[in-house]
Amino acid sequence: MSLNAYIDHTNLAPDASEDDIRTLCDEARKHRFAAVCVNPVWVHRAVEHLKGTDVAVCSVVGFPTGAHLASIKLREAKRALNCGATEIDTVINISALKAHDYNAVRADIEPLAILVHEKGAKLKVILETALLTPDEIILGCKWAEEFGADFVKTSTGMLKGENMGATVPVVALMRATVKPETGVKASGGIRDRATAEAMIKAGATRLGTSASVDIVS
Repeated sequence: MSLNAYIDHTNLAPDASEDDIRTLCDEARKHRFAAVCVNPVWVHRAVEHLKGTDVAVCSVVGFPTGAHLASIKLREAKRALNCGATEIDTVINISALKAHDYNAVRADIEPLAILVHEKGAKLKVILETALLTPDEIILGCKWAEEFGADFVKTSTGMLKGENMGATVPVVALMRATVKPETGVKASGGIRDRATAEAMIKAGATRLGTSASVDIVS
């Protein structure tokens, strides 16, 4: 299985340096990964480093808690898009989802989707599935899709502990919930080829990992 085109090569470390981001981009170019995923402060540099390649630049928004005002997420996304990002990974308002607050979740996602699509970019909605019940995962997938998400995504990768990232059963549940044209991104704890392949077999169409080079080597 060729994994390179599935991978969002990721460095979201709070202490990442410009050299780290340059290395990330060089590796993404060499291995022809789908995208690099970086914090907003590094979008401009990543776009510069990847100019002339097919590697997309993805920025996180409302990261890592999702507990940001919708207006702040919108401003953060707008800046990232203006700097050249072509993909946005936003963390859903987790507390609103768990409260089954349709209007709050809609206000959190829909304006972002409209903005992102106006710019010709893609929106991925992170559910942080380790904090959700199966029913909440299903609801989050359905609402994210209804409000304009191009992908649903398992995790931020920031939670620590067993099963805090992507798992095969969760990826399979998400794939079974959304339409075929909606992507599923598995992220968190994907550190070897066997795990990556298992996620794809379960239905993932994109993988978020910082261990990308080891996985494809």
